[in-house]
Formats: sequence, structure tokens, C-alpha cells
Amino acid sequence: MASTPLRWGIISTGKIARTLADAIHKSRTGELLAVGSRRPETAAAFGAEFDVPRRYGRYDALLADPDVDVVYNALPNHLHAEWSIKAAQAGKHILCEKPLATNVGQAMALVEAARYHDVFLLEAFMYRCHPQTAKLVELIKAGAVGEVRLIQASFTGNIGLKLDNIRLQNGAAAGSLMDLGCYTMSMARLIAGAALGQEVAEPLDVKGCAWIGAESRVDQVATAALRFPGDIVASLTCGNQCAADRGVRVWGSEGMLEVPNPWFPQERDNEIIVTRSGEQPKRVIVHGEQPLYVIEVDTVAAHLAARQAPSPCMTWDDSLGQQAALDRWRESIGLVFDEERDEAALRQTVSKQPLRRRPSVPPTMRYGRVAGIEQDVSRLVLGTMIYHPDRQSFTNAMLDYFFELGGNCFDTAFSYRGGFSEPALGNWIRQRNLREQVVVVTKGGHHASVTPEMIDRELPISLERLQTDYVDLYFLHRDNPAVPVGEFVDMFNRHRAAGRVRAFGGSNWTPARLAEANAYAARHGLAGFSASSPNFTLAVWNEVPYFNCVTATDPASKAWYTEHRLPLFAWSSQAMGFFTGRYHPDDRSNDIVARTWYSDDNWQRYERAQELGRRKGVDGTQIAVAYVLAQPFPTFALVGPHTIEETRTTALGLSVSLTPEEVAWLNLEV
Repeated sequence: MASTPLRWGIISTGKIARTLADAIHKSRTGELLAVGSRRPETAAAFGAEFDVPRRYGRYDALLADPDVDVVYNALPNHLHAEWSIKAAQAGKHILCEKPLATNVGQAMALVEAARYHDVFLLEAFMYRCHPQTAKLVELIKAGAVGEVRLIQASFTGNIGLKLDNIRLQNGAAAGSLMDLGCYTMSMARLIAGAALGQEVAEPLDVKGCAWIGAESRVDQVATAALRFPGDIVASLTCGNQCAADRGVRVWGSEGMLEVPNPWFPQERDNEIIVTRSGEQPKRVIVHGEQPLYVIEVDTVAAHLAARQAPSPCMTWDDSLGQQAALDRWRESIGLVFDEERDEAALRQTVSKQPLRRRPSVPPTMRYGRVAGIEQDVSRLVLGTMIYHPDRQSFTNAMLDYFFELGGNCFDTAFSYRGGFSEPALGNWIRQRNLREQVVVVTKGGHHASVTPEMIDRELPISLERLQTDYVDLYFLHRDNPAVPVGEFVDMFNRHRAAGRVRAFGGSNWTPARLAEANAYAARHGLAGFSASSPNFTLAVWNEVPYFNCVTATDPASKAWYTEHRLPLFAWSSQAMGFFTGRYHPDDRSNDIVARTWYSDDNWQRYERAQELGRRKGVDGTQIAVAYVLAQPFPTFALVGPHTIEETRTTALGLSVSLTPEEVAWLNLEV
């Protein structure tokens, strides 16, 4: 608990801001110092009503106040991420009203800002801070209803069809799902997690149905059916145009449990009703001792040093999982917000600030050279297979972060995501106006019978998708030994002369074919292959994961690359996540990972990576990246993180130096 009062600033003057202003005054730990509004007159009126000494007519003016310790962001949903990031940049701790952001891309950017600027962040699900919720978790974990089978959570109310209400405006990322359904989702994830012995659980399936208003363009009533691990099913209901139902019920193998007032528990006499099969209902009484929002305010103070409050409060991971689940619910009902499809909005970063490199602090990006490409190329290369124009906000958040870290090389392919990876990357480059600052790598000819004519057809399509006149580095996705190598070299030189490619190479080409191609080019005075992209990682595969793949992990290939110094762009540099710790020899749920990488030698490599990581203060994933970059020939590690946090932790491998002896030891050569 803070020894001196935390000085609070509130941005916004709406209903929930007024509720928290009153709670700060009643708290043991807080002092309400400042309020910020869009207009000086509303800030003045709020300040007069709640005795706030400092009243600002601009949000940024409040953030500039050096005496404000904590900011409560009570703005409409679409402004949560932007102004919370700006608060973090100003060094302010943050209580952000739910939902944390519009979508998971924004939420990831906000959590990373809190981590980077070392400030507290809590998503303001006030009910999660109340002792009633902690008691509910305790009962579920103790088996009060046996094994949990079904969760039912509802939060509805009728606000009337008043389109000037912010809760009915698509432009504000509103609707009943984001206003009320988020409570039910957070509760279902919490209960399912408790049933599984975890803090929260993430749904395997989310299937929704909704009434989306023709004028509001947001959901006015919505439901969702969820399936969690452990065969736990949940039913969620929310609505802002129907009579109130606000209960939570849990059915298990040995009884049922009901929480009549889950969202607004009181100071005293809250009850959880547990009915075991064949027994009379038992009422478990829980006292809060303080008003609900006062508990929330004091929770911030109690956990400020840790930068986040513990579960059942919303931890950072919990908030990110929550936002991803809400995205899936919205996707299921077809609800897209204006800022997620508006070109002007997508041209801006989450914080609405210019995209810029971060100061030179660890991890520091490392760069290499590739013949034919004028600029240095980041040795960490971001794979873009997961990106899609329908999730451009997520795509932009991920690519923005990699660029901020100093990454400038992006890998895609004609075939990735059914042809949608290239457009998603191209959109980002155009929206950020970065074409001359990035290195675009794409591939074509994903076919066992690839021919020069196939590339002639695919390359113009890739350029159109990428919205550019040229690619920096073009790889043949596969080789076709039936085609004389000179035909590929001639074809690439034609495209190079026309300005469509700057450099080219082969993905999944053997050293023998690469050598043959470059010998042909030398004899005919042509440009040769500038790079190669085989599989290369610390693990050694048991079998090819896909058709016509080539690896360079064998001693002969390593010797060839060492002699010829041809830059190697290593795909699957982390062995499909083998070194993350998420797999176990007895877990064969991921068939392709198990078939490709599970072996006694690879598990020994895994253990050595973990051991060396502990000695160096990193994890096995970072050792795996460092291994690829520590070879005696030029290497670039292609990585495919799915979150900003995975990108950050992967990039820490750039800071790890390995000696030749350590490299050999990791690979079981010692």
C-alpha cells in the first residue's frame, strides 16, 4: 500500500468518471488532483462538483502535469488505447476503463507501452477487485459444484434507442458486447480457468449471434456460445435494448452455483448460492467492507510497485486474452468498427503519433548485407504468414512494433494465407509511407513443377498486391531440377533489368543447385543468386514438414555456406516453437511438430538450450535465435511471432552472444 496518497487525474467527465471521482475521495489511498476534458467549461463544472483543484481543457495538459501520479481513462472505447499509451509515455500509472481497447492489436500496443515505460496498468473491471469474485474462484477451485460443465452469464438493460448515446455509436467502438458483454466474457474465462486450475482459460470456439441495429451499426442484443478446454461450455448474453438480467450461474457434475449480483457487489451481505445435488441451498456470504469502486481505487495503490494487480483482478495477460476473445465474438457476428476499416484511421498508429524507431536500448537490432540491396537488412526478419487485410488493425500493430525495434525486413509469399498476406503487408507499407525504408522479401513458385513462366505470371500479381513497383529480394519458393538452372537465372535477370526485383535467390534449393546457378551466371555475365532460404535451426528434423523442403543443418551444407558466404535466410528458425517450452515428449497434440522435431537428440538440444539460457538470463527461444545468428556464415533468422510480446521476447535473442564452443555444445558436437 502506498505510504502517501496517490494523486489521481481523470480524463473525461462522463458518468463513470463521476463515479470514480467519488470513490477516490472515499478511498484510503487516493487524492483527486486533476480533471481533463475536451472543453474548459466541462472541466470547470466537474472540478467544482467534485472539488478538483486542477482543471484542464485538454487531455494532454493533464498528462503534462508532473504532480499527477495515476490517470483514470474514462473516455469512450475508441480512445482507450490512444490516451492510455500517451499516459504511459508521460510516466503516469493507468486505470483504463473496460474494454482496454477496440481490438487485440490496440491492446497489445497498450500493454507493451506500459511495460516499456514501466508504469502500472489495470483494466477497470471493478467486480474483479471485489472479495465476492475471489470467493467465487475459491469455491470453483474447491469443487463446490464438482467438475464445471456449463457457465451462464448475462448482463442486459434497456437504455432506449437513443442514437446520440455513445453506447449506440459504431464510431466510438460501442455496442452491448463492448459495454456489457465484455463482463460476461471476462467472467466465463475466469470461472473456466478456476475449474482448470489456472487464472483464466481461453475459449477454443466462439460462436455468436446478434441483432445489429440498422442505424446504430452496433450490436443491440448479442449472445455467444463458448467451448473451453476440459469440455466446459458457456452461454453469454448481453443487450442494451432488453429488460435487465444480470446473473451468473454455474452447473457442475455435483450441483449448481448462482451469483445473483456478480457485477455490482455491495459492501456487505453479498451472497453466492451453492446447491449440491440432493442438498438444500447453501448461502455463502461475502463482505466487501468498502464500496465497490473504492476497492478498485485502493487496489491500484496496493499493487503499484508490481505494475499490475494479481488475479482475479485483470492481469496484463488476462486483458490480452479477453480482448482476443471479444474480437472473436465480434468476428462471429460480423461487427466491424469504423476505425478498423477506415483508411484514414488505419494510416495512424494506435497512439495517433508518427511511427519512429525506439531509442537504442536492448534488444539492439543487428544488420547484414545482401548483394543487390542498397540498404542494410535487419538480421531478424518478420514473417507475415498470419496477416490478413480483414485484420489490418492487428497487422499494423504488429508491423509497427517490429519497425520500432529497428526491424526493416519482412518476409511474405504469393501463397501465404491464400494470397492475402501480401496485400496486408502492402497496405501497411502504403499507409505508413515506408517503401524506401523497408526490405520486402516475397516468394513465388510454391509448386513441385515450378517454371520460369510460372514466376512470370506470379511476380506481377505479387507486385500489385504489395502495391509496389519492385521487391527487394525474390525467392523461388521451390526448385524444379527438371528445369535447367540457366532458365531460372535468365528469367530473374530479365525481371531485374526491368526493375521488378533488386535481388533474387532460391528457397529450398540445395547447395549443388545454388552453385550451378551462380556458375552459370558468372559464365554469362549475369547477376547470380544473392541469397538462399533453406530451413535452418538448432533442431534437426526427422522428416520434411512440407513437400520438397531443404534443410542446411547438416555438416556438408554448413561447410558449403561457410566457404561461399551466401546469405542464408533461415525459415522455421525456431523449429515451429519447439524451443518455447510449450511442448513435451508425451504431448503429441501438434502432429506436425511431433513428427518433424521430436527425437532424443532434439530433446537433448532443447535441454541444453534451456540450461545455457538460465546461465545467460534468457530462455530457450532466445538461445535458438542466437544459435542461428552465431554461425560462421551470414545468416538472417525468419521468425513468426503471433503477439507483440512474442516479438519482444524473440528479439531479446539479438542480445545473446554465443562462442563457437557454445554453438558446438548446443548442437551436440561436444
